[in-house]
Amino acid sequence: MSPMPSPDATEAWLAHLLHERRYSSHTIDAYRRDLALLRQSHPAQALDTLEQTHLRQALRQLHGQGHEPRSLARALAAWRSYYRWCVHEGRLARNPAVGIRAPKVPRSLPKALSVDQAQALLDRTRLPPAESAVEKRDMAMFEVLYSGGLRLAELVSLDCRPWANPEYQSRSWIELDEAQAVVRGKGNKTRVVPLGRQAVAALQAWLAVRPGLRAARPDADARAALFLGVRGARIRPRVVQLQLRALAQQVGLPLQVHPHSLRHSFASHLLQSSHDLRAVQELLGHANISTTQIYTRLDFQHLAATYDQAHPRAQRKPDS
Repeated sequence: MSPMPSPDATEAWLAHLLHERRYSSHTIDAYRRDLALLRQSHPAQALDTLEQTHLRQALRQLHGQGHEPRSLARALAAWRSYYRWCVHEGRLARNPAVGIRAPKVPRSLPKALSVDQAQALLDRTRLPPAESAVEKRDMAMFEVLYSGGLRLAELVSLDCRPWANPEYQSRSWIELDEAQAVVRGKGNKTRVVPLGRQAVAALQAWLAVRPGLRAARPDADARAALFLGVRGARIRPRVVQLQLRALAQQVGLPLQVHPHSLRHSFASHLLQSSHDLRAVQELLGHANISTTQIYTRLDFQHLAATYDQAHPRAQRKPDS
């Protein structure tokens, strides 16, 4: 007889992701919605009694309701992760999502800034130098995103230094003397990323004023956190998104800039200069090089645009 999970297995899984894996609250909410879609497809059954046929049926129903392949693939990934955790915890004997293939999602090119746009953003073109603690924090965050190619969740998880005590255990941190960050990313894999001269300088400027944002009685997480919100707690991903968007508007960039835009820009610009796909893969923390290869298409777009502008006959149309 298969072990049966407790009724609150889904909340236990989400709590595990939030507190132990340090997933962002945004990601947790998305996973909760994905599990809700599965429940809606089979309202009379508990999630932990569903078989593979039920999951396939749920995907067909969602597709019929107009869900795009990308959202279906994400939902299936959430279901697979949930059931994998149930098996690992001894709550289920097998994972019913194993063997189900996700709908094929067309791979779109990531949106990267040009080199000039990245420079304008980080140099605060047309703006005075960063003076307040929040401005210095923001510039340090954005420099680290671009310098190290970090994901948003990896950025907010950074600590000032490695902490290891019964109260708190660091997962990611900076080592300013070595001009690098130690980052635990997707799949619980740790990598070391270099921090450029500008990023180190921005971090030093921020750390000098960081005590001004510390709460009167910070908890262990806030004491360790590299980047703080105005109330002294570890900064939330949504705050990073809003601050970056606001800065992009202030410097006059004609597009919306997201934290992932800086990660894409890091990869694209590095590949344009080095042409070393393996090195970019390592720095980004991609498990599979096929994920990194999408940036070769960005590089080709850059070369093609240069060709169109520079070659005397590139854009000439044949006579009619």
